[in-house]
Amino acid sequence: MRGAHVSLTDTGAAEALPVPVTPDCPGSADTGANALLWDNEETLDLRLPAEFTAPRAALPGQTASPREADPLDGIRTWGPTPTPVGTFELAPVRLDRDLPLIHGWMNDPAVAEFWELAGPQDRTERHLRAQLDGDGRSVPCLGMLDGTAMSYWEIYRADLDPLARLYRARPHDTGIHLLIGDAAHRGRGLGSALVTAVAELVMERRRACTRVVAEPDMRNTPSVAAFRKAGFRCRAEVDLPGKRAALMIRDRVRQEPS
Repeated sequence: MRGAHVSLTDTGAAEALPVPVTPDCPGSADTGANALLWDNEETLDLRLPAEFTAPRAALPGQTASPREADPLDGIRTWGPTPTPVGTFELAPVRLDRDLPLIHGWMNDPAVAEFWELAGPQDRTERHLRAQLDGDGRSVPCLGMLDGTAMSYWEIYRADLDPLARLYRARPHDTGIHLLIGDAAHRGRGLGSALVTAVAELVMERRRACTRVVAEPDMRNTPSVAAFRKAGFRCRAEVDLPGKRAALMIRDRVRQEPS
């Protein structure tokens, strides 16, 4: 996905740039204080701090459980959640099972315009494997609605991502990327219902997380609208590698859309 998960050399989230709070995204032509610029000179390789990679013990001689050591608190254990459109669940991707399906979605022109992963299957595989073989700060998932795989999600630690340079990141801020895979599911209001469900699921399962963050492409107006309807507020426009994005944040206490 354009602008997603480019990495830094720092050992933690750097001091963030101030971001003005605005009721709506400024116009795409804005070049003033609301237009923040990604510094491509600092997009190299982010290493997790030692406290995230070393076993953590609650008491001397005890090692942390896999869930406690997981930067995203065990997505595999989150389980299903009811939504107005059906029962939804995030299922972490398995390459042997899910690669052909996700590759097909990435080659849908409506998806490829914003994710830019169209092409041979190994291109999609590299994108997925980079997360699956990583340190657990980004987890690719299938979105299962009533048992049917119909969407693709990436749940990631926004406070450990280069995105944290562009806003006042808080510890445990959690980001989401998504696409609706089947064209038959688009344009039916599913996006906002599922974004709402996932944002609430993140905050329920990750009690230390107080905000969910997203950065949809400004040109993808249905996506921006879906996040707004799900209680996200656009705080600024940001320039990420390859896209101009709406920096959208939903607080734990939801604000109803205006």
